[in-house]
Amino acid sequence: MPKLTRGLTLLLFLCASVLVAPTAALAAITGQSATNTATTVTYQFAYTGSPAYARAYVDTDRNPATGFAQDGVGADFLLENASLYRHNGGGWSWTLVGAVTYSATGGTAKWTVSRSSLGESATPNDADLVFQVESPLETSAKYTHVYSGGGGGGGSVTYTPTSADFANPERGLYHHTGDCDKNDFSLATLQSYRTTQNISLVMCVFYLAEFKTTAISQAALDQLQQQLDTVRAAGLKMVLRFAYTTSEDGADAAKDRVLAHLDQLAPYLSANKDVIYLMQAGFIGAWGEWYYTQNFGNAGTVTAADWANRKAVVDKILNVLPSTRMVQLRTPKFKRTLYTTSPVTSGQAYGGSAVARLGHHNDCFLASPDDYGTYENTAVEYPYLASDTAYVPMGGETCNPNPPRSDCPTAKDELSRFHYSYLNTDYHTGVLGSWNTGGCLAEITRRLGYRFALTSGTYPGTATRGGSLPVTVNLQNDGYASPFNPRGLELVLRNTSTSAVYRLPLTADPRKWQPGATTTVTQTLTLPASIPAGSYALLLNLPDPQLSSRPEYSIRLANEGTWEAATGLNKLLHTVTVS
Repeated sequence: MPKLTRGLTLLLFLCASVLVAPTAALAAITGQSATNTATTVTYQFAYTGSPAYARAYVDTDRNPATGFAQDGVGADFLLENASLYRHNGGGWSWTLVGAVTYSATGGTAKWTVSRSSLGESATPNDADLVFQVESPLETSAKYTHVYSGGGGGGGSVTYTPTSADFANPERGLYHHTGDCDKNDFSLATLQSYRTTQNISLVMCVFYLAEFKTTAISQAALDQLQQQLDTVRAAGLKMVLRFAYTTSEDGADAAKDRVLAHLDQLAPYLSANKDVIYLMQAGFIGAWGEWYYTQNFGNAGTVTAADWANRKAVVDKILNVLPSTRMVQLRTPKFKRTLYTTSPVTSGQAYGGSAVARLGHHNDCFLASPDDYGTYENTAVEYPYLASDTAYVPMGGETCNPNPPRSDCPTAKDELSRFHYSYLNTDYHTGVLGSWNTGGCLAEITRRLGYRFALTSGTYPGTATRGGSLPVTVNLQNDGYASPFNPRGLELVLRNTSTSAVYRLPLTADPRKWQPGATTTVTQTLTLPASIPAGSYALLLNLPDPQLSSRPEYSIRLANEGTWEAATGLNKLLHTVTVS
């Protein structure tokens, strides 16, 4: 379509490129928004590629029978690059109104137009919009802008979700490739997990086989610190477990020795809590899984004294591990026997008590009717686990192909019902392979843990220094679970000229954004009186409180055109003018 000529009344017919729908969306339009003040309106969208023209069709009377017919609207006005045109009626016929403020940089097209030029006033009204780029030709769906009246008005932004898989902290598939006390992590390998496989977790099972009757050596403690340092440098987090043996003879350490070892480990756990995703109870029995054990009740024969000793170990772990980190037990029976048969309530969640910090791991997920002894009575334990894991961590690994139970339908059901946050990608390959051939592995990979996506937001167009800034953001959690470690949330204002950044904390808690639900975050913030006047882009940040300067530890939202990998910020596709 040729560019419209200024100052002339034009009568043009649509060329074939407009009449024929493109076979593929090669210049996808996302992040459409429209905002207004009392006197101006601003339209904006993001695009890919390098189109020669950007357009906005504006149906001011919201009547598709009048104006130029374009994808469900009757456009009364057309913005094409830096020019505004008024429709004359009778097909493709337009008159130039004049030049407008326009920019198309960084994959974002943006216009600011006088409302009077569109026949609008400060009286609240609305308009239907269709956005377009060419070439290749790509046209958006209809978007409705509801005007806000008076000074300082704003508008809403709708966001486009993405089905892409990408790395996010504290969730997803993990790698477990060797005993952590003997096999050094490779920085380059860990980095490649994140950059090429979208994996942000590794398992560290640290064996203390040489120290069953002695203190842990300084060399072993140094090895643990080295592994934690490598994980941090790579931008990953660690699932941590300690154990004494890999043999079914269960040759572990006595209770008092375990407690003494935990005293030794305490400063390392505290100093490295930033990269400890969670800790599994471990210590007891073969692989730290609490079944084959010489000191705590062997092969399911557990006395009252054995239960007391087991509880002493768990209580000690909870005492030495920082209170912001959670612990997992191998079966629901363990938590129900040692503490309470009642699941965690929303009122108890994240409160720091033992029941609020103890989650579950299933290391034989779907392997048999009872998952190789993970469950004792599913009629009782399934409902309990479904409730408990809404607020505490659940994860693990598969260990045996067991169709049809281990196939996609049951896997998807139980991963969702029990709020799984992570799974081993290295084991069992037979089960994971069946998910791949069954067509559910990609979905499972995306949905493990949380998956937050913006749906819409409402923001002001203007604000004053020291004044209020009301914002409303709507998000959907399409994951199986919510985050369970503390997570920050802040609105970021970034000056579009100087790139200076101002951060305003939001009070909402992302740990409470439940799976399958839409959450509305609405808050009236106060701008600092010292913020310079100017134009500011709005962004949303969900940083790790312990690693706030590391963008790879901030949460990426599942939307098109919003993520900034270099900063760890999510663009809200809206600007506000501060005066």
